[in-house]
Amino acid sequence: MRVSVLAGVGLAAVVAAFVATGPAASQDGAGSAQRCDRFAGEVARLDNVSEASATFEEAGMMPGQFGQPGMMLPAHCKVSGVIDRRQGVGGVEFGIGFELRLPAEWNGRFLLQGGGGLNGSVNPAVGPVAAARTPALSRGFAVASHDSGHKGPVFDDSFYADQRAALDFAEAAVPQVTHVARELTAMFYNEAPHHSYMTGCSTGGREGMLASQRYPELFDGIVIGAPAMRPGHSNLAMEHAQVLLNATLPAGAEEPAGFTPAELALVESELVRQCDARDGAADGIIANVEACRAFDPTVLQCEAGESDGCIAPDRLDAMQRGMASPQLADGRDTYVPYPWDTGITYAGPGLPGFLPRGQGGPLGPASTARDIDIDGRMHEVRWDAVGRLTDTAYWTNLSTYLGRGSKLMFFHGVSDPWFSAFDTWDYYQRARAANGAEAWDDAARFYMVPGMMHCSGGNAFSNFDLLGPMVDWVEGGEAPGAVTATRADSDAQMPLCPHPSYAHYTGGGEGVASSYECRMPQES
Repeated sequence: MRVSVLAGVGLAAVVAAFVATGPAASQDGAGSAQRCDRFAGEVARLDNVSEASATFEEAGMMPGQFGQPGMMLPAHCKVSGVIDRRQGVGGVEFGIGFELRLPAEWNGRFLLQGGGGLNGSVNPAVGPVAAARTPALSRGFAVASHDSGHKGPVFDDSFYADQRAALDFAEAAVPQVTHVARELTAMFYNEAPHHSYMTGCSTGGREGMLASQRYPELFDGIVIGAPAMRPGHSNLAMEHAQVLLNATLPAGAEEPAGFTPAELALVESELVRQCDARDGAADGIIANVEACRAFDPTVLQCEAGESDGCIAPDRLDAMQRGMASPQLADGRDTYVPYPWDTGITYAGPGLPGFLPRGQGGPLGPASTARDIDIDGRMHEVRWDAVGRLTDTAYWTNLSTYLGRGSKLMFFHGVSDPWFSAFDTWDYYQRARAANGAEAWDDAARFYMVPGMMHCSGGNAFSNFDLLGPMVDWVEGGEAPGAVTATRADSDAQMPLCPHPSYAHYTGGGEGVASSYECRMPQES
């Protein structure tokens, strides 16, 4: 781990210089603006930070992204720079680009915001993940984000050619940015953050896992969403599902196969019939996730002579095998099953549901292959060097992290088509066994989000706040239970319960959180 130092002076000296000239940590907008104007020069005194800038931004509305509503941001100082600028392989310029936003009214806390995909850009450092409609910056957190050490499109992996860039992406950028950003926060406010947190989804969730596993002293609480912890395995599962369906096409067909809208409608209808009401309400939301593991789609199979209102046997078989884990020749699983949930048929904006439609996804065009060498592909996955570097799926010894009182909160969309929610739940259970049930239950929670796609979207109550309960847990000892979630486009409510419990409808308005109670699956 590369810890930043100051050129010619220690951090204490820089802070002391600011104490002599700067206002208190909580200040009015004018005072914060004046301090921000001076701050770029102070940032430049860090010997491994270049291209420093500091700009004061007045309070205002930040436009929404990915179908989410806009967010009101407070007045703050936006700091940016590059850590360890250098020239790498092929003469390409590398360095860890970062952004740090420092609110005029600071609550004494720091938050690192996780990335997405293969990163490559610095996203606005506002802390939106699992924060409902009030991001961390608006709550008074100092918030940092980064590009993990390279520039490029979200799925451009050309930076792997450079050793340091690959290492920064895999893990080193997280502690490096955290140390630099916390130093800068202390410099700006004349005092260090009293608690540090991290939130992220997808790659950001993986980054949160690696922080708890490899740098256990960095954070007091981490919120981990849909972690991209085994992308090689999940990519293989998606490819396998497409290949199975392609094999049902007539000989000579050259286009990738897709389930028809009529077939998808049948599946969704049967999911509702078999699973939905087991949470007390037939509302299209399958809250009782564990009960739907027993879903039986074979009732949809066409009998001899039938063709309408049913699914052909070979296509139904492809569906069932595609939802399950691809298997090696010796019968061993390579991944985990995908949950049966209404979102597997989703055709709205963003990622499509898991069941193939003969169209491309985040990995490019849909495959037209009709067979696949699972053993050979798994050999490639096991020996993928970057995959080894980024792996967070297996290390479960969190004794140091838990021993210092730090907390973990996981969430995962049940209809996530990219990373199975059951893979994250499997890690959670293995970590519980490794660390002991008592220690784990005192430090970790898991929330399934029915109907939600990858990190957001879908037919789901996808707006929820885990950051607030995390702070209450870490700093006040208040262990979290159910959290209230709302839809992205309305104020309809539904609680999210710590898995495996679920929100069971008990009567009253279906869009009111008090109409539900948390129950275990066997109680339904």
